Amino acid sequence: MTPEGVATEPLSDLKELTDPTDLTELPELAGSTWANVLGRWVIFPSRETYLPLAGTLRRIGFELCSDLCGVDYLRDAARRLPEGVEPQRFEVVVNLTSFARRERVRLRAQVPESDPVLPTLFHLWPGTEAMEREVFDMFGIRFEGHPDMTRILMPEDWEGHPLRKDYSPGRVPVQFKEAPGPR
Repeated sequence: MTPEGVATEPLSDLKELTDPTDLTELPELAGSTWANVLGRWVIFPSRETYLPLAGTLRRIGFELCSDLCGVDYLRDAARRLPEGVEPQRFEVVVNLTSFARRERVRLRAQVPESDPVLPTLFHLWPGTEAMEREVFDMFGIRFEGHPDMTRILMPEDWEGHPLRKDYSPGRVPVQFKEAPGPR
C-alpha cells in the first residue's frame, strides 16, 4: 500500500523536463555543457551562465542546495571533462535537489586561478552562506555579492588558503599544557 500523494512510478529525469538539446525553452542554458554521469545530470556552466542557470534551476523546483564545495586541480590539469569545457585550476561544485521531482543535479563551474571569482548563490539559497565562506577561506575563491565574505574556519590574520594544493603550512610548534599533578 502506498501513502496518498507518493508516486509509485519513477519520475522523469531532468532531460525530459528541460531537454538540453532544446535551448529555446530555457535560454539561460545556452552557454552550458551537459553530461549524464551515472544516471545523474551534471551541468558545466561558464562563469557567465552560472548564476542565470542556478536561478532557472531554482525556479523549476530545485529548492535545496545540499552542498557547495571547492576543488583544486593543480596537479590534474588533464582531467576528463566534456568537449567544450575548458579545464581551470579550480572548480566549484554545487549539488541541488528537488524533493517534488525526486531529482538531483550537479553544477561544476570552472574557476581560473588568475581571477578566482563566481557570483554568490546566497540570494537563491540562503543556506549557501557558510558553504561559500568556507570555499573562500580554504581555496581563496571569492563569491561576488556575498553578504559577509570573511574567513569562517581560519583566524582573520591567517595567510594563505590551506586546501590549495600548493599551500605549505610550514612548521607550527606544538604547545603542551603542564601535566596535572596527583589528585
